[in-house]
Amino acid sequence: MFFDRPETGENTILVHISIDSEAEQEDPVEFEELVLSAGGKPMEFITGSRKKVTSGYFVGSGKLEEIASAVTSHAAQLVIFNHSLSPSQERNLEEYLKCRVLDRTGLILDIFAQRARSHEGKLQVELAQLQHMSTRLKRGWTHLDRQKGGIGMRGAGETQIELDQRMLGQRLKSINMSLKKVRSQREQGRRSRKRAEISTISFVGYTNAGKSSLFNTLTNEDLYAADQLFATLDSTLRRIHLPNYGPAILADTVGFIKHLPHQLVESFRATLEETTQASLLLHVIDASNEDHPSFIDAVHTVLHEIGADESPCLQVFNKIDLLADCKPRIERDEKGKPNRVWLSAKTGQGMDLLREAVVELLAGEIVEATIRLLPKQASLRSRLYEKSVIQSEDVDDLGNYLLKIRLPKEDLQRILDDGIQLYRPDAPQESNS
Repeated sequence: MFFDRPETGENTILVHISIDSEAEQEDPVEFEELVLSAGGKPMEFITGSRKKVTSGYFVGSGKLEEIASAVTSHAAQLVIFNHSLSPSQERNLEEYLKCRVLDRTGLILDIFAQRARSHEGKLQVELAQLQHMSTRLKRGWTHLDRQKGGIGMRGAGETQIELDQRMLGQRLKSINMSLKKVRSQREQGRRSRKRAEISTISFVGYTNAGKSSLFNTLTNEDLYAADQLFATLDSTLRRIHLPNYGPAILADTVGFIKHLPHQLVESFRATLEETTQASLLLHVIDASNEDHPSFIDAVHTVLHEIGADESPCLQVFNKIDLLADCKPRIERDEKGKPNRVWLSAKTGQGMDLLREAVVELLAGEIVEATIRLLPKQASLRSRLYEKSVIQSEDVDDLGNYLLKIRLPKEDLQRILDDGIQLYRPDAPQESNS
């Protein structure tokens, strides 16, 4: 009702202007990839530079004429700017160019709308679209007179824009209530996992870094993964088993991008909270992309915005199969802890190193010990098998279990605190308390 989204295959004019006053410029190559991801058909790419934008049309009169000429010659239905436009600039441009105009924020919102699959994802995208559209309602209704009053609407009546603003406000309220329930359900799930002492590992990274491919490799699943921006949007949780550690939850989240629209960060907060509450972040980086340092900065910016920049993080440099002479490896910080893993989700190179690094970071110091359990303590034996920490098992002359285990030092201490004894072959056998 409120949205007039691009149709697939629309003839599209792309506009990218370098503004001297802007410290960080948008990437024109990424811009074209975004347009293609949205289904646009680029007909002409117009570039230029200015010291500063104009308040009326964003560009100067000469560039405006160049854009208008391109629209006419290509019979373009859509012009997309690789910049944020004010509502008035968007309106003025549409009136002058006689076609629809979209800014970078609207473009990204449209891609999100196409890719959302779950009910939660669709709600979050609609919320962001409504917030963006609320400042742009005027352009569609400037031709309408005031509506007459009626039952329940006595007095001077309302304009169509006022009616739409009221309906939009009601829909925003409804969506926010639904998302509040989603956040509550997610919080309940996190509390349950915390009570069960199950760690959550959350994937973050720039869009198209290979998060979903890595997720698929770790979980042996087949989530949709494609070589395009924002191929997947909906958060996915899967339980995996880590050797010498036990069960953990993997969370695949939406990819980030430079200058991710604030509306999306806010509306996707329910999903992104999985990141803020994670035991460990896996920051997936496309090692083959020469611009990856700036992508890392963009991810850090979003993590800071959602309050996850202090969370434990392991950088995962993916796609080493596209690099010459790059071997899978673990890099460590000055304290000896893993801080980078180099691998290829596509070929599987380095996946064992990733699991090793993840377990080391989640578990802290790993120790080995042999414990003795009575037959009546078989439930603890079962739990240790579930966590995959038992290396070998034997039975003594009294029928007790002798378990050689490898696990985090803190977990071993908890077992000993519960009265379970370490097994020493030369020590006299005593009953566990």
